[in-house]
Amino acid sequence: MRLIPIKTSLIKADDDLVEILTASIRRKRIKPKNGDILVISSKVVALSQGRIVRYDIIKPSKKARRLARRCSLEPSFVEIVLREADEVYGGVYRAILTMKDRILVANAGVDSSNAPKGYAILWPENPRSEAERIKEGLEKRFGVKMGVIISDSYCIPLRAGTTAIALATAGFRPVIDERGKKDLFGKKMAITRHAIADDLASAAHVVMGERDRKVPAVLIRGSGVNIEDSASDSETFISPDKCLFSSIYVRRIRRLRW
Repeated sequence: MRLIPIKTSLIKADDDLVEILTASIRRKRIKPKNGDILVISSKVVALSQGRIVRYDIIKPSKKARRLARRCSLEPSFVEIVLREADEVYGGVYRAILTMKDRILVANAGVDSSNAPKGYAILWPENPRSEAERIKEGLEKRFGVKMGVIISDSYCIPLRAGTTAIALATAGFRPVIDERGKKDLFGKKMAITRHAIADDLASAAHVVMGERDRKVPAVLIRGSGVNIEDSASDSETFISPDKCLFSSIYVRRIRRLRW
C-alpha cells in the first residue's frame, strides 16, 4: 500500500476544495487510478465551509465557566463546546468528553490548533454529503472511480496520543463484517467487524501529522478496497447500548455531577 501526501495552500472560507485538491494533485504529477482512496482532513473541509468561530469574544455561561475551571480551559472555548455537543459527560485536563453526531469525542470536535489565536474550528457540516461531493468532483476531473474519507484526530481510551477516525466516507464500504466467517482454526468469528475506513484514516494520519506539515490530504493506493458508488457509511455506527465503552462508562458517568 502506498501513501502519497498532498500539500495545499492554506484553505479559507468559500474556497473550492475540489479545485484546490485537483490542482495540488496535478502539481505533484500524480495520476489518480481506479481504486485510489483520498483521505482529507476534516479541518480543511470545515474551513472551506466557513466553520471557524472567534470564541474569545463570546460570553460564557455559568455552566461553561464551571466546567472550564475543572478542565483548565478557556471559558469561552468551553461555551462553544457546549453549544456543539449533543451530550456532555465531564472532562479532564484540557479535554471534555462529549457525544457529537453519534461519536464519543473530545470537545465535540472543536479545536483551536492550526487556527488563529482566539479562534476555533468546528466539525464540518454534513460530512457525508461533502465526501460524496468531493468524490464526484475528483472522479469527473480525473476520469477514475475512487473513494473519499473525511478524517479527524481521535483518542483511544487508556492510550496516550492521537490516531484518526473516519467522520464520513464515500465510494466504499467502511466496515467489513467478519462475523460468521472462519478463522485459521475453523472457528466462526462471533463479534469481529473490521473498521477499514478508520484504519485507512489512521494510516493517512501518520503522513498528515498533527502540527505544521501542511498535508491536509493523502492519496492511498493499493489498499485493496472495492469501490462501490452505492456504499453507505451508516454501518460505521453502532448503538450506544452495544458499544463496549459507552454502554458501561457513559452510563456510570451520567450518574455523576460534574
